[in-house]
Parts: sequence; C-alpha cells; structure tokens
Amino acid sequence: MELKEFLEIMDSGKEVDATSQTQQFMLDAAQEALKLTAELNSGYHTPQEICMIFSKIIGKRVDPSFRLFPPFYTDCGKNITIGKNVFFNAGCKFQDQGGITIGDDTLIGHNVVLATLNHSLSPEKRANTVPAPIRIGKKVWIGSNVTVLPGVTIGDGAVVAAGAVVTKDVPGNTVAAGVPARVIRSVDSSDGKV
Repeated sequence: MELKEFLEIMDSGKEVDATSQTQQFMLDAAQEALKLTAELNSGYHTPQEICMIFSKIIGKRVDPSFRLFPPFYTDCGKNITIGKNVFFNAGCKFQDQGGITIGDDTLIGHNVVLATLNHSLSPEKRANTVPAPIRIGKKVWIGSNVTVLPGVTIGDGAVVAAGAVVTKDVPGNTVAAGVPARVIRSVDSSDGKV
C-alpha cells in the first residue's frame, strides 16, 4: 500500500478492520513517526531545524513561520496540514490518521490532544478504528490541556478554554469551555476581548 491510497481510505471515514492491510500500513507509519518525533524531541534544535524535521514528519513542507516548542508526539504524522504563523506549545499529542487541518495564525497550547480515531463500539470489532477529521480554522486559540475529539470543526477566530473536552463543532468567533465543551460567549472582534 502507498501513502496516497492509505490517506484516501482514512479520509473516506470508513471503518478500518484491525486485520487489514490499511491497519498494517498505519502501524508501519507509526514506527516512522516514532523515529522522527524522537529526533525532534531530543536535544536543542533551531526554529529552522524544527521546521525541517516537522516537514519530514508530515511529509510536506511547512511554512518557515511555523513554531513548535518540543516535545511533540504523533503516531502517524502523514495526515496533518498546517497554515502559516501556526504555533504549537510543548507537549502536544496528535493522532492524525483521520486528518488534522490547522489554519493560519492559530495557537495550540500546552498538552493539547487532537484525536481523529474512534474504535468500534461492538466488542467483537473493538480493535477496528473509525477515522474522522479535525478541522481548526484561522486565528483560533486552543488553551492548555484541551482534548479535541474526532470529527470536530473549530471555526475561525474561536477560543477553546484550557481543560475543555471538545466533542462537537465550535462556531467561529465564540469561546467554548467545559467538559464537554459548550459555547459560553462570543468574541468581540473589534477589541479582541472575550
């Protein structure tokens, strides 16, 4: 199986059988991701070196404006797309098989988890996975220790408060908080206050 075919299957949202060739490809991709994240997370790297290593992790060039404070973890890497002026703080964990897209000027806080896979609810198929993408818009701020679950879209200009668990879409220019996260107010875009 080639990467393109794997991504097409994952982007389809169809359940992946735990004994399939797709699952084996996922396991192999995880080994490469573990190797590259170990490189990223060991020792000091300049911002330019981080961009270079991160580009290897995701399999495409990232903009030089990208900033990341290690450590960073992913168990795939090949289904991440990020815009310009994006920042990841330390300790982020991305499970990106289902696809993660992050828009320009977005800030991701410490220890954020983005998870794009669910498991089958059927006990007989529990090891099977079901991918669903996470889409994060432009100028979004995701606070520390947030978890975003599969299939969620976070609109442009939204803020997700620290510690939230995001189980459903967050409209643009709103603030979401809590477990599960819910919209608590809007963002006043004229002065940036919430």
